[in-house]
Amino acid sequence: MRHAGGQPTEGMCPQVLDSEGQVIADSIKVLLCRSDARAMAKLFEFQVKRTEDPLERYEKAVTALSAEYYQHPASFDGVMTGLFREDTALLTRLLDSSECVLVFNQFTHGYRVPCQVSRLAPHDPLFQLTYWHNAMFNPHLPPDVAVAAFVPEWSHASRQRSGDSES
Repeated sequence: MRHAGGQPTEGMCPQVLDSEGQVIADSIKVLLCRSDARAMAKLFEFQVKRTEDPLERYEKAVTALSAEYYQHPASFDGVMTGLFREDTALLTRLLDSSECVLVFNQFTHGYRVPCQVSRLAPHDPLFQLTYWHNAMFNPHLPPDVAVAAFVPEWSHASRQRSGDSES
């Protein structure tokens, strides 16, 4: 967070494969969700609503996320979310299949993480967390967004060196 000025690194933007291993997206942005999603969503909402200035919002978001959000691994349960436009073919494909493999690569290491995929209702704390997180960085979020949850199947996850097709 600190070194990239809030921009997601390559390792935060996995490639998405279908269950047969075919690429369905070169890269998506995912948010690693904290277990206290409801409280964090309220904090992010407060940050967004306290100022109309997108630059101030962005700077506060980077500061908050750099200082505390990712500092305690025990605060996470492994669920990731992604925000999509409602009408995208990618979202439809993910939800129709209800599963995918997220392939994370950073430097020379990678991870293949099979996930169950589901749509979150707008009142769900993970939806709210994802929406307000994105709103801190994007003052022009379209009104027709959907949030998908990616629940890892850790027993089937594997490590690989970047560039390897299988592990």
